[in-house]
Amino acid sequence: MTLDDLKLENPYLCLDAEFYSTSTPEPLDDPYLISFNPKAAERIGLDTDAVNDSRFVSLLNGTFSLEGSRAYSMCYAGHQFGHFAGRLGDGRAINLGSINGWHLQTKGSGETLYARMADGRAALPSSIREYLMSEALFHLGIPSTRALGIIGSKTKILRSPIEYAAIVMRLSPSWVRFGTFEYFHYFKAHDKLKALAEYTIKESYPHLLDDEDRFFKFFSEVLARTAKLVALWQGVGFVHGVMNTDNMSIAGLTIDLGPYAMLDDFRYGFISNKSDRAGRYSYAEQPNVSYWNLTMLAKSLSSLIDDKRMEEKLADYGAFIYPNAYAGVMRQKLGLFKSLDNDKMLIEQLLRSLQDAYVDYTIFFRTLSRYDGDKSPLYDISMNPVAIDAWLSLYDERLSKETHTQVQRQEAMLKTNPKYILKNYMLEEAIILAKRGDFSLVETLLTLASHPYDELPEYEHFAKETPEEHKNLTFSCSS
Repeated sequence: MTLDDLKLENPYLCLDAEFYSTSTPEPLDDPYLISFNPKAAERIGLDTDAVNDSRFVSLLNGTFSLEGSRAYSMCYAGHQFGHFAGRLGDGRAINLGSINGWHLQTKGSGETLYARMADGRAALPSSIREYLMSEALFHLGIPSTRALGIIGSKTKILRSPIEYAAIVMRLSPSWVRFGTFEYFHYFKAHDKLKALAEYTIKESYPHLLDDEDRFFKFFSEVLARTAKLVALWQGVGFVHGVMNTDNMSIAGLTIDLGPYAMLDDFRYGFISNKSDRAGRYSYAEQPNVSYWNLTMLAKSLSSLIDDKRMEEKLADYGAFIYPNAYAGVMRQKLGLFKSLDNDKMLIEQLLRSLQDAYVDYTIFFRTLSRYDGDKSPLYDISMNPVAIDAWLSLYDERLSKETHTQVQRQEAMLKTNPKYILKNYMLEEAIILAKRGDFSLVETLLTLASHPYDELPEYEHFAKETPEEHKNLTFSCSS
């Protein structure tokens, strides 16, 4: 389809007016295309030739509208770093409508009702980071929003230092957050909260529509999806950085990518967010924070669901829902087809060994994917190989209990443990070049993002260990 053929719907606008406010995009000065994502375009049926239509840049910039489009921003609340922040909402995001089950949204389009004294803009660096990482996570098999395109401009915005503004067009099956439910709970709008729950079930959990116990089952499935999501983050070494309840998707998606990171050398307590001095959103704490956020969601649903039932389900989350999800992810990474009682101990010992080995997390698992009993390749990539020697003996013993062949194990692991991930130093280099008008590395990283498991000889240098001076880069929430 061309841009003329796209016809948007606006199911969210069927809700009460308190759920949203109409918004008017504020166009950027001298907008230009940085990148177009053909794989995301496929999701909404848009022809890749649309990139050659000058109106595509105008679409992102808010000066061209698709048929059926109605610009609005969503209202929600949330807990930020553990404290209830009151009404938040889309301070710089404008929703345009949905097609093929994907909601189109531009981020950085200017002030909205919920801007909270901010300018409603998004800086070029953070926009490039979100554009690329949303695609990378998707191709790693992690539920995530997508991005259709990104534009830059000559509009200067006050940051430290001053930056140029950009706009990303994001796609998502849902933009409803834990914080959306919190808003209507804390402001005691229980009828509207029920309407939100019904809408969310229809949008993201339609198999529950006619179930008399749909609200409790909805809550239960949110727990299951959240557990799977965080387990996948942990498995691939992704640190979100800002797991506030307003950044938690009710549909179990990765949303609002800010000061994130992919692990370099394995550091269990790594903090990607400079603003997070206490380490609340460190790699180690992501499972615990997901539980805490779910308790806040349970509190918000207390007018619909019996508290005791939710408390029991939350206890299950900590006891086995999340642990089982994580163990399942790690078994895949280790090439274990059976589930045995001692696997938890094997995984815990591995994490301790990786912490002491000073080894790149991604490279370790990719190397392990070709393990044939020869330990030397794993020694070669570890600064302290003694730390993993004892674990490899445990691993050998565990592999002896499998019935699959070595070849079958290796093939499965190579499809599970990526060769290419987008590390912060790569993204920083792409941003530096983009500021000079060179978007070639943005396009290269977009290609890598969509082929994380493939062997790509021309990009081999992106699979090497992060240069020492660029390891463990961190960022702030400001963008």
